[in-house]
Amino acid sequence: MFSIPVRVYYEDTDAAGVVYHANYLKYMERCRSDWLQHCGCDVQTVMGRFGILFVLRRAVVDYLSPARLCDSLDVTLAVARLGKVTLDLEQSVHRKGEVLCSGILRLASLEPVSLKPKSMPDRLLTLIGPRAT
Repeated sequence: MFSIPVRVYYEDTDAAGVVYHANYLKYMERCRSDWLQHCGCDVQTVMGRFGILFVLRRAVVDYLSPARLCDSLDVTLAVARLGKVTLDLEQSVHRKGEVLCSGILRLASLEPVSLKPKSMPDRLLTLIGPRAT
């Protein structure tokens, strides 16, 4: 399980001081970027070295409880399924151990210019595989 800390800022909230629903996806995106870095293949490396562009293909998200202004959160990521062209990640946002939001996010591997599906090379699969989290 990989995780990062996130603090809720004023810009993340609505008029009631509650985190706007789309911002949970931003927190998850930030976690994915840091996770790739942790695996040794940040976004630029994935594109430059492996010729792969990851795009979000599907997001199934459950919003369970609201985060609020100034909350300290933890955003987690675990690899649920690793295919040659798609990758399913289990991600969640926690406050003091309470799950506020959870989801399954499917990433697709594309060729950056044509935007057509492209198989991930074995070296990349090894770097991002479940044991790398």
